[in-house]
Amino acid sequence: MSNFLTLTIIFKAGNLNYGESTGNISALKKLSFKGKSYTYISRQALRYDIVRIMNEEFSMPLTPVGSDGKVVQFEANAKIDKYPEIDLFGYMKTSGEGNKGKIRKAIVRLSDAISLEQWNNDIDYGNNMGLAARTDLDNMIFQSEIHRSFYTYTMTIELKKIGIDPNDNINLDNKEKIKRINLLLDSIKILYRDIRGRREDLSPLFIIGGIYEVGNPFFYNKIELNFGRDITKLNIGPINETLEKIYIDDKKVKDNTKIGYVDGIIANLNEIKIDDKNKFNMEDFFVSIKNKIKEIYK
Repeated sequence: MSNFLTLTIIFKAGNLNYGESTGNISALKKLSFKGKSYTYISRQALRYDIVRIMNEEFSMPLTPVGSDGKVVQFEANAKIDKYPEIDLFGYMKTSGEGNKGKIRKAIVRLSDAISLEQWNNDIDYGNNMGLAARTDLDNMIFQSEIHRSFYTYTMTIELKKIGIDPNDNINLDNKEKIKRINLLLDSIKILYRDIRGRREDLSPLFIIGGIYEVGNPFFYNKIELNFGRDITKLNIGPINETLEKIYIDDKKVKDNTKIGYVDGIIANLNEIKIDDKNKFNMEDFFVSIKNKIKEIYK
């Protein structure tokens, strides 16, 4: 059985994850790399929105939450057969003072989504003049860091552990396992984020990945973009070198790799060295992955 589905995704959005505020300035979450600042969306924020989409758009029940007196956590009697969230993203349940709790590691692993364009100290200036003008109260000034960019993140799923929980002796049938993986893929395909009165589209513009015998997220940290006048290109070198990597039984990464893309976004997709039969528009990419999942769980 090919055990791991790994997908590296590019999307475009802006002002997605704020951290601490100082005075009247709201700061975006940022990290430094090669002497430059890049904004990012934490994996926790991505997980929140994926679960929210699964609930709001596809009616997945949310896992009930309780407390052991110290920390907020999933209820001890919540099990993966009823709640796909903890099947996919894991849980930790404590069972009282001095007792060993139950832990199920996440089957779906997410990276942070990191911008592919550096942040250049852009700041939005705002006020509440619309409300202040109705009264004799003072106007309030506020500032927010802003950044619109392409972002990339990677998701890896350990397929053989979907629907299985030794803690509660659960092993779901293959039909339900397929249904849950498809639910996750459908949520990724239409992912969006509500923040500060805006709705930002996080759906994929480009995806590269596939189903492999090992769990390495092959294209994580391999995605870079180059920008020219009215043109965006991938840095193809790291991608093509990764495709030629031999990882097990003389198999190359490219043997199981597919790409999906929205036409007109990235100019040099033809330079990615995989067969044209493995290059799809975005809808057909998800269909091809779902078909492969069906084959695996026969």
